Amino acid sequence: MSAHSDSPDPPSPRPALAAVLLAAAGAVRAVRDGRSLTDALAGVAPDLRPAVQAVSFHAMRYLGWADAIAASLVQRSPGAMFDALLRVALTLLKAPAAAPAPEDAIPGMPVYAPHTVVNQAVTAAAGQRGLSAYKGLLNASLRRFLRERDALEAAVADRPEARWHHPGWWVRELEKAYPALWRDIVAAANLPAPLTLRVNRRRAGRDQVRDALGTAGIEAEPAGPAGLVLAQARPVTQLPGFAEGWWSVQDAGAQLAAPLLGVRDGERVLDACAAPGGKTAHLLELADIDLLALDADAGRLQRVAQNLDRLGLRSDRVALAAADAADPDAWWDGRPFDAVLADVPCTASGIVRRHPDIRWLRRAPDVARTAALQARIVDALWRTVAPGGRLLYVTCSVFPAEGADQAAGFLRRHPDARRLDAPGQLLPVAIDATPRVQHDGFFYALFAKQS
Repeated sequence: MSAHSDSPDPPSPRPALAAVLLAAAGAVRAVRDGRSLTDALAGVAPDLRPAVQAVSFHAMRYLGWADAIAASLVQRSPGAMFDALLRVALTLLKAPAAAPAPEDAIPGMPVYAPHTVVNQAVTAAAGQRGLSAYKGLLNASLRRFLRERDALEAAVADRPEARWHHPGWWVRELEKAYPALWRDIVAAANLPAPLTLRVNRRRAGRDQVRDALGTAGIEAEPAGPAGLVLAQARPVTQLPGFAEGWWSVQDAGAQLAAPLLGVRDGERVLDACAAPGGKTAHLLELADIDLLALDADAGRLQRVAQNLDRLGLRSDRVALAAADAADPDAWWDGRPFDAVLADVPCTASGIVRRHPDIRWLRRAPDVARTAALQARIVDALWRTVAPGGRLLYVTCSVFPAEGADQAAGFLRRHPDARRLDAPGQLLPVAIDATPRVQHDGFFYALFAKQS
């Protein structure tokens, strides 16, 4: 989400662009080394983090283009940090020279004059051991781009990564799966995601929350039964009702999960891959149930506990356990569940607009590897479902191997499973020709166990 705020307090002075560029380059290099952008940004100084997040997200969205341009500018790389700084600067230069119209602006993304970007990038290099020797090369490369922009961009226009801002294998997978829509999917991935809230009906009503937001000068529109989409993202802790537990941050597509599972008062329910707890909380908001929330990562499970505490949903009917969902013998007491939510690990290809580094962290073999893990998990969880009970299979992926193919394979392996109505594949493309995409990419399949 954007770190921009329109609070009435005097705005903090904008940090020096050189420092922002250097920190953003460090984040880009971390992604190149296989770390998530979220982890990389956690190490940035708090006063720099909002600006670095905006710049690094922008860089991730146009990294394929920057790679192609940089290869034309520098024949022999002097090192990974130089490469990252050059690419971050190039992506800022890709922004229009004049400030865009408000409806075209990238939320939280400042537009800098080209000469400022070049000068500040050189300043950043000059102050760093290992980079200072190459400040002249950086300066010459960026200035050459400005002089020869049209020719350089035309030369790379047909390269898939430069044109579509995704790895070539990713684009080919989408083209094969969605021949009529793949261009819309990759275009939507470069739109910053809106901030969407899910109102906690045990603590507030949607009109109440919307009115409180309006009083604070924040426009919001309804989305689904319990959602509100903010016109402009804000730091969540500054929104009305955060401390009171009136709402959670949850994408509109993710808000479908708990209602689809259809939990009822008194049921025994398993949330098998619970962290960070958005769907866990939603289940508890909808019915008085006995809930077991699992996650393989004990640290992430602490976030589930924190979220439930803020929302006022912790009770003796809620148990949290750090365990591998694929190994029920290690955690299951043998008592069957009426409903199981299997929001299984996936490539996260449907949430690229929120996490633009994902496209650069994944590799083509990851799809098959993740699909195999998903099958192992849902096969193990099926054992725990009571006769007549339900299992909801969920991924935040747009690749069929993790969605429609997975659901079909599950039915072949389990003749006692009957498929119920569910949305199937949700694609992250614009709704009703509106300029913003209102939900991420998800896949939903609901199964009932025949008695």
